[in-house]
Order: sequence, then structure tokens, then C-alpha cells
Amino acid sequence: MELDVVAPYGRPVRERLWRITFLDAGITLAVAGITAVSTVLPAVDSPGGLASLQVLLPWGLALLVVAVVPLLWLSAFPIPVAVVTVLATTAYYPLGYPDNFVILAGAVALFTLVARGFRLTGWLLGFSQYLVVHVAETLYFGAPRTVYALGMLAWVLVVFISGEVVRKHRAYLDMARKHSAEAERTREEETRRRISEERLKFAREVHDVIAHNISLINVQAGSALYLIDTQPERAAEALAAIKQASRETLQELRAILGVLRAVDETAPRSPAPGLDRLDELVAGVRSSGVDVHVDVAGRPRPLSAAVDSAAYRIVQESLTNVVRHARADTVTVSVRYTPDGVSLRVSDDGQGAAADWAAGHGIAGMRDRAAALGGELRAGPDPEGGFTVEAWLPG
Repeated sequence: MELDVVAPYGRPVRERLWRITFLDAGITLAVAGITAVSTVLPAVDSPGGLASLQVLLPWGLALLVVAVVPLLWLSAFPIPVAVVTVLATTAYYPLGYPDNFVILAGAVALFTLVARGFRLTGWLLGFSQYLVVHVAETLYFGAPRTVYALGMLAWVLVVFISGEVVRKHRAYLDMARKHSAEAERTREEETRRRISEERLKFAREVHDVIAHNISLINVQAGSALYLIDTQPERAAEALAAIKQASRETLQELRAILGVLRAVDETAPRSPAPGLDRLDELVAGVRSSGVDVHVDVAGRPRPLSAAVDSAAYRIVQESLTNVVRHARADTVTVSVRYTPDGVSLRVSDDGQGAAADWAAGHGIAGMRDRAAALGGELRAGPDPEGGFTVEAWLPG
């Protein structure tokens, strides 16, 4: 079975041999043209004319071809191309062939190495070539050509520094692209998180409205059925309470659904219920047969909309649980205003809870509401009987 050698760039070597880019082809043609012109023009002006170029045959011309042609694959194989080109240009000059600008092929290869991030290889190849050429010239002329050597050193440094600048610029662009992609990903995650939070918020609102009012309707409907033959007056009161609770349920559901439909609106059409509607909430529970006592301590003051709404929903859910599960005769709602927030306590004298009880969705929702505002909530059965919910909300 035949295997292709796979280079670190991710493509098989055989495949990449056929992928010559337009940029590499243009660079190769430009270097070849400059090399040819710089070789032919001096020969034309010399006494021997073009006949003097015969000294290039065959090995000088072969070195020129080996130095220039590999540039066609400079992007695909930067290190091998640089090694071959630098070796060919280094060997060309000490052998006494006509002077020209074939050194440009080595400069292009070294520049590409450094710009692509192969810095150590590029610098070592470049300075090795520089030392070999100028040591050979020193031996040939018998003395170093200091001015020429310093000039060439300056050009070598220009090539390398230009490569470093391009490398830094590419790294900056790559980092900017990564930061942009990360920022976009973060924005998408934040959008998804907010959508999820909004869905959870609306789910809690719907749960609180439905659970509370449907529980009251269920209790009142049971009372009406029980009393309709023996005490029709009280049955009528229960039916009136059902009508009132169902109307409030529909109103609150319309308000919540109106927010979902009003895509272009910046705020709901009606404010969320707060502690200012506590009396209405308590009256609905009293109509179900549970005696509710309200105790307000401290000086009532305006709370933020989020805290006010959360406080109302916590009391509402607590009273809903009393109506549905507690079988209580009396429940006490305590609201205590403090300079740094508001404390809530809802306790009943019902049957309490089993020792292995677990918090349901209602209590979990209340706890999440409090935690979202930086507050806390505790709920559990009392040792003397009954059940208590305590919450503190900052604000």
C-alpha cells in the first residue's frame, strides 16, 4: 500500500506540489527576470559581448535555475525552498560566475521564512550565507572589503526586520480575528442566556398566577358544591369569589401574554403587581375559608420594581401552598421594612410536612427569585406544626 507523506500544513506533499499560487508564480517570474537582466546587460557592455556568458554553461546556469525555480513552491514548502535557494545562491558567487542579482532569490526566501514564523531557521540561514560569501571574498581578494561587507549586512538586516514586521502584523490580525470571533460567540451565548432567563421569568409568572388563582377557584368550587343545597347564600358567595378570581387570572395572563406579543414595545402595558396589592391577595385567600392575618412592621416605602414584584410573588406562592396543601385554619403574613431591604414571613397552623419532604417547583421558584436579587429564602415545616416561608430581599 502506497502512503503519502503528510506535511505539518495538513495536506499531502503530492497534492501540494501541484498547488502553485499566483503570488509564488509572480514572485518567481519577477526574480527570474531581474536575474536575467542583471546577468545579460553587463555582458552586452563588456568587450566580449554575449560570448562572455558561455562561462555560465553548464553549472552556473544550473545554479541560477536551482536558486530561482523552487520559489514556485515558496508558500507550500517555505523551509525546503529557502534551504535550496540559499545554498544555490551561496555557491554561485564564490565560483566566479558573472555577477548578478540572483541573491534576490535568497532574500525573498529568507524574508518569507521570517514572515511565516520560522524565525530561527531564517536568521541562521541568512547569517550563514552572509559569513560564507564574505569569508570567501576575503580569501579571494586577500583582505576584507569592509565597506561592501557592512553594506550587505545592512541589507540583510533590512530583509529580516521587514520579515519580522510582517510577522508581527499577521499575528496582530490573527489575534484581532480571534478576539472578534470570541466576542461574537460571547454575544451569542449572552443572548441565549438572556432568552433562557426571560423564558424562565415568564414561566414563573404564569405558574404563580395560575397556581394561586386556580387553587382558590378549586377550593371555592368545592365549597359551592357542598353548600348549594343547604346554604345557597354561602354557595353564591363562593361562586362570586370564583368569578372574581377567574377575572383576575385572565387579566394577569393577558398582561403577561401582552408582553410576549408586544415585540416593539419597550415595557409592559401594565405594571407588575407589588406589595401595594397585598390586601387584594389576602382577600382572595380569605374567601376560600382561611383566616389570614397581616402584620406590617417598619415604615412602608417604595421598593424597586423587581424587588416589589418578587416580594408579591413570594407571598402569593406561599399562600397558594397554604390553600392547596396545608389544611390550615390560620395563616400569618408578616412584612417588615428595613433600611436595607424587606423581610417576609408566611406561617400557617396546618398539617406541616413530612420528615422526608422535598421542595417542589413553587418553593424552588421563590428561592430563585430571591437569589436573583441577592436575597435569600428559607422554607420548611415548624417543629410545633405548620409550615413557614421566610425571605429577605435587598432594596
